[in-house]
Amino acid sequence: MRWQGQRESDNVEDVRSDSGGGTGGGFGGLPIGGRGLSLGGVVVALIAGWIFGINPLALLGLMDGGGPAPQAQREVAPSHPTDERARFASVVLADTEDVWGAIMGRSQRRYEPPRMVLFRGRTQTACGQGEAAAGPFYCPADRKVYIDLSFFDVLSQRLGAPGDFAQAYVIAHEVGHHMQTELGLTQRVDAQRQRLGQAQANALSVRLELQADCFAGVWAHHSQKGKNWLEAGDIEEALNAASQIGDDTLQRRSRGTVVPESFTHGSSAQRVMWFKRGLQTGQPAQCNTFETAGS
Repeated sequence: MRWQGQRESDNVEDVRSDSGGGTGGGFGGLPIGGRGLSLGGVVVALIAGWIFGINPLALLGLMDGGGPAPQAQREVAPSHPTDERARFASVVLADTEDVWGAIMGRSQRRYEPPRMVLFRGRTQTACGQGEAAAGPFYCPADRKVYIDLSFFDVLSQRLGAPGDFAQAYVIAHEVGHHMQTELGLTQRVDAQRQRLGQAQANALSVRLELQADCFAGVWAHHSQKGKNWLEAGDIEEALNAASQIGDDTLQRRSRGTVVPESFTHGSSAQRVMWFKRGLQTGQPAQCNTFETAGS
């Protein structure tokens, strides 16, 4: 991915020097509403606990909206970080701003981009305390994407998904959650989940996550069309990343069995399929996961 020299976002908050300590790296996983939306689920908390020695119940408390109440956040002015990994994330964020701004503009709507908060270990968010071991996540309450960049080491070394475009996919997925908030989808799904049993609520969570995958594909479609910056193997990196973080793959890796009714983010095949749909069509309207049966 030829990203050097591209525009960097003006919406990056670098709080790495202020963040609490703790484990580097993470997986993904906060559900819906005033809580966070991310790449993993309950099983991911268990894997994180297994690898990093963190109490899974602490992670699950955060995922379910438990844990410490949100505290007042210190306002941090956006900045332009100078290290290469942070600059890469900033470039990808900037391109999502361009792509989604243009798409929203065509329907006479203004796109309000999210801020990306770079932290280390743990940080306070409007959705509660964010932990690196919970992986990259989006908080609808403050409309920010949170990421500990050491997650990319976990993605490559532990989850078997190396490559810069795999990392770009992760960022684009979280921005996809921001698009859902912009469109009011997150709020409607959260309201529905409150009236459902656990299995049905999980099924809605899967639909929301698959749509974020599809939105990531839509971004990739328009990004490549506009910049022609992808290199051989880049798309395969993103597809591999989507496959490696499917619920079935993570469950099989962690405990050797798969429990479909516990899925919160979709199977590997589903995640790949929806990313590819967005990539091939470039049309957000093709990402209606809520009215597509059997996928």
